[in-house]
Amino acid sequence: MNSDCLIQDAPAESAASVTPLLCTVYGPEARPHGFQALAAEWNDLVRRARFNSIFLTYEWQTTWWESIGQGELWIVAFRCPQSKALVGIAPLFLHTIETGVDAGKRQFNLVGCIEVSDYLDVIAEQGREAEIYAAFLAWLHSADAPAWDVVDLCNLPEASLTYREIPAQAARYGFHADVIQEDTAPQFALPLRYETYLQDQVEKKHRHEIRRKQRRAEREAAIGLYLVGPEHLLEAEVDDFVALQRASRADKADFMTPQMRRFFLAIAQRMLEAGWLRLFFLTIDGEKAATLFAFEYDRRFWLYNSGYDPDAHAQLSPGWVLVGYAIQYAIASGCRVFDFMQGDEEYKYRFGATDYKVMRVTLRR
Repeated sequence: MNSDCLIQDAPAESAASVTPLLCTVYGPEARPHGFQALAAEWNDLVRRARFNSIFLTYEWQTTWWESIGQGELWIVAFRCPQSKALVGIAPLFLHTIETGVDAGKRQFNLVGCIEVSDYLDVIAEQGREAEIYAAFLAWLHSADAPAWDVVDLCNLPEASLTYREIPAQAARYGFHADVIQEDTAPQFALPLRYETYLQDQVEKKHRHEIRRKQRRAEREAAIGLYLVGPEHLLEAEVDDFVALQRASRADKADFMTPQMRRFFLAIAQRMLEAGWLRLFFLTIDGEKAATLFAFEYDRRFWLYNSGYDPDAHAQLSPGWVLVGYAIQYAIASGCRVFDFMQGDEEYKYRFGATDYKVMRVTLRR
């Protein structure tokens, strides 16, 4: 920890009292805006956070905002007072709630909240969270902050300290804090070998099911694994993904609106440029039968979305077969975690996943 962020002559009852961090606010009229001003430092800070989330990277945050953001962009940066080192970012947008019991109230949300970003947070350098929360809450309480009624900190990963520490600090300012478990994100650690994973991490009956479905597909058809790369026409590949995703279930078809399709194309392009996109297709006799829209980032395989046509090749279980291949790929690539992300669908547990909490903090004046 840089010494300029600490008071050296701390009171006896405290080992080290933190100095106030510098708070720089990039509101909707800021030029350059917050993303532009912090671009060179953003991802380095994300990597220094307690949970290095792909959904907090500069690439994800800016693409989300440009594609489906709404309201006013407010990005609050926190720096050490002497070194000016960036140690925290609160990426927010402010909007007016349109429906429900809070209709008409002004609410801050984290950029990316809520539907398509599985893990969000106040971006805080590990070990400095308490300082950053204190500075963030002080700003929310100050006359410098715009008028607001609710702050919604959604999709907090279990590893985050935000839902553990902010409520107590918020009470000092008279804010009321609610903490709930919002969802679960099943996941599992990856060993060094696929057979070790099957033997040690999957229940016996499911282990046999995974093996049986893979072997049957390989026996009865020509099976291929297709990974989209820079040499492919990305828009056509995303359209094929969308078609299979929409065919999977009625709720997925409803989710994939024209706006959401544009977002998926935009995020696929940014993730491909960054080297993180893993858009897989399982082919059966040359035909695309199942798909995974995933990422590989920080030695973690992030399974973001999927799809298959239930009316074609159903007897060969293309969705299951593709997940099995993706796990093999992740192990071979050196990933240490396979993350199914939010949702408690039964198949995730059959592959050996266990629950990982996704939390939410709501602040009210």
